[in-house]
Amino acid sequence: MYIYPMLHVSELYIYPIKSLGGISVSSAPVTDRGLQHDRRWMLVDNNNRFLSQREIPEMALLKVAITSEGLLVTHSTQYTQIQIPFLPETNQSGEFSLFDDTCSGQYVSSQIDEWFTGILQYQCRLVYMPDSSKRIVSAEYSPVEKITSFSDAYPFLIIGQSSLDDLNNRLEEKVPVNRFRPNIVFKGGGAYQEDRMAHFRIGDIHFNGVKLCARCNVPTIDQDTAQGGKEPIKTLATYRNKKNKIYFGQNLIHTGEGTICVGDAIDILEVKEMPNSLISA
Repeated sequence: MYIYPMLHVSELYIYPIKSLGGISVSSAPVTDRGLQHDRRWMLVDNNNRFLSQREIPEMALLKVAITSEGLLVTHSTQYTQIQIPFLPETNQSGEFSLFDDTCSGQYVSSQIDEWFTGILQYQCRLVYMPDSSKRIVSAEYSPVEKITSFSDAYPFLIIGQSSLDDLNNRLEEKVPVNRFRPNIVFKGGGAYQEDRMAHFRIGDIHFNGVKLCARCNVPTIDQDTAQGGKEPIKTLATYRNKKNKIYFGQNLIHTGEGTICVGDAIDILEVKEMPNSLISA
């Protein structure tokens, strides 16, 4: 009988406003669409299309904190800041495009829109996803109907610390895990253990690994300076490349609600067969 390695949650992150700075937390409630507050807000352009660091790397310089009144967004070099309420100040709703999806939401505040437009030098508006908005996860990878927020596609992204360590051992300059914007980081097991995690449990919450995460250019952006480069994608392409897509981390769907804490055990219930290497032939 195979004994699975002992794994535990080592870090947790939420990203209240899509593509802005993340928040490291010691615990987080799990809702029907992911960690509480995770990607419930999003910046959109004049065509109601989402904005991200892919096009505007300077979004990384906007750091987010949660206060009793809502979100506090601070520019990390200019030190100007703005408070965003938990609930929108307008009744104006709209339909917003996010990759191939269209989902509904509410505009937050014209004053807040002006602040973001000025700080980013790009015309944009802030929108919020209320509980009534149900964005369905792709049926191709989710056998049962699940919902997510303004994430790229799934409620959770998990990465093993051993995977990051393996990558950093190949790099001249190490990169922090924030380059990859995970929700859950775990310790224990070997490198790329997350690739094989088909079904696992943290407390009473069950998770299914449904799709390896294909990476865009965001991991090449330094989250402290907003400066771009070639790494770590250049190195990942040499050994985590399959059909011209570069993979790092795994996307998850889940069943159940509760609270996840740093230090929680991860119980693996089912594994899937994965090749030892993702290098394309």
